[in-house]
Amino acid sequence: MTVERNGDAGAGNSPETGSEPWHGSVATSSSAQPGTTRTADAPALEIRPGRWIANWDAENKDQWESAGRSIARRNLNWSIFAEFLGFVVWQLWSIVVVQLPAAGFTFSTSEIFWLISMPSLVGATLRIPYTFMVPKFGGRNWTIVSALLLLIPSTGLALCVSNPETPFGVMLLVAALAGFGGGNFASSMANITFFYPAREKGWALGLNAAGGNLGAAIAQLAVPIAITVLAAGTVNLPVAGLMWVPLILLAAFGAFKYMNNLTSAKGDVAGSVAALKEPHLWVMALLYIGTFGSFIGFAGVFPKLIKDYFPAFSSIGVGTVALSLAFLGPLVGSLARPYGGRMADRMGGARMTVTAFASMAVITLTMIWTLPLKNFWLFLALFLMLFTASGFGNGATYRMIPVIFATNSRAARKGASSVQTQRLASSALGLISAIGAYGGFVIPQVLNASNTASGSYTPAFYGFVGAYVLMLAVCWFCYIRNANRNAMGHV
Repeated sequence: MTVERNGDAGAGNSPETGSEPWHGSVATSSSAQPGTTRTADAPALEIRPGRWIANWDAENKDQWESAGRSIARRNLNWSIFAEFLGFVVWQLWSIVVVQLPAAGFTFSTSEIFWLISMPSLVGATLRIPYTFMVPKFGGRNWTIVSALLLLIPSTGLALCVSNPETPFGVMLLVAALAGFGGGNFASSMANITFFYPAREKGWALGLNAAGGNLGAAIAQLAVPIAITVLAAGTVNLPVAGLMWVPLILLAAFGAFKYMNNLTSAKGDVAGSVAALKEPHLWVMALLYIGTFGSFIGFAGVFPKLIKDYFPAFSSIGVGTVALSLAFLGPLVGSLARPYGGRMADRMGGARMTVTAFASMAVITLTMIWTLPLKNFWLFLALFLMLFTASGFGNGATYRMIPVIFATNSRAARKGASSVQTQRLASSALGLISAIGAYGGFVIPQVLNASNTASGSYTPAFYGFVGAYVLMLAVCWFCYIRNANRNAMGHV
């Protein structure tokens, strides 16, 4: 690879390293000397101050293989870490609420469900403005800001749970601030979609999302251990928030030093308004509520469901610490997500999504019918299968979005360029992720309403089964039955 630099040839470092930015370009040209990888088709990658990169074209194979892949991978790695911490903060209250009685708090079941669901409500709403942050400020710049914002809910939680006299209204407000973590997903995914070519988007977006989703699992594993270690049989709840502060600062520093902004990552309100006019956006948003909404919703309520159905297994003592098996749910769901994207790349996202909804409906019905057995291990196994199916569905559904917008959106049918449809797809990804995240609010509130009205969660679970069947039918009708008619092919 030949590197062209403006200024002193000996100054600075290449963009493939993680070092400070330099002025120049990475170029390829047919006039290069033998042994270089330059071709006439590849534009020069210009590295500008503030770690901005101009002329990025992931679809150009020469540029991608010579310099693009390593740059994209570095940005993906730090994006995953920052998004991981976002999910950690987003899920902290779902873990802490089951420990509040042990710390002296006396909240009703309804109030507990509000503390669980409020972060999802705010996080889903924040995903809408977060979608516009990458084009406006740059992916690297916004990752720094969004990471630092996580310090507010983390330290706020520590302050609130340190005093059992903290009013419920204050607790609810601080829980709402945890929504900062949920907003991170939209900007992170919108940013990464600009870095990767279409042929690798499914895997890259799946990795990015799975790395973030893992935050829910790691938090549910680590927090119960951290708050009980050295606590002499009680709980030290402030640790649940403070333990993440050093990692948040590390993520902000890593984004500052190693990530990049892309000048080609353009987007504006007009683009999102255009995306909102696309019927496919609303269809995919409905499907994403069923897949990701189920994942984040059940991740939030799983610790409480275990405590309510099987209180003896809510906390398992291991030496001097307490361990909650609730972390296994979001763990398997997170790990399944990139494989859902990869299988969708090969088999078609619509087919994978239909299979996921069918599995989720059958698993939920089986869980309902086996609850009278009062077997915790069967309950756990079925819920892990439900999380796995939702994870595969997450990856498959998200993979469908850029493909659909590139092939069958109104803009594509009118002859829009690949760059234009990519920008439209990026806006759609953020908006759909926002709408889907409302499932994290809906599921706890539906369970709460069911419990309040009937004293049981069972009617809510039957409602979820009905929703999965409806979404399965919508996906089949729109993207499998009509695939040939709509010329969408292998969606």
